[in-house]
Amino acid sequence: MEVRALASDQPVAPRKVRLVLDMIRGRTVDEALSLLEFMPQPSARIVWKVVKSAAANAENNFDLNPDGLRVKSAVAGDARTLKRYRARSRGRMAPVLKRYCHIEVVVEGDEF
Repeated sequence: MEVRALASDQPVAPRKVRLVLDMIRGRTVDEALSLLEFMPQPSARIVWKVVKSAAANAENNFDLNPDGLRVKSAVAGDARTLKRYRARSRGRMAPVLKRYCHIEVVVEGDEF
């Protein structure tokens, strides 16, 4: 059975989150959580929370065995983009795009 968790509008670029998600895809939940705990990227903390939430959803809402859970898919999609401007030389300005993302983690496991 598949169970998902979603974190919407996270203030980090999806490109940066995808680097972290590529490391945990296909691993067991325990292995993924321990890997995320010691990653130096700030986005690893956000992904850690989503994986933990998906595991809790599977255990509490669907009565799945927490030891047999595996990360089936992990996706970071685009969310809103804030358009800001930065002053440059000679009275000009340059756009600064502050990107946000939606993070979805799907875990699968077998029932008790």
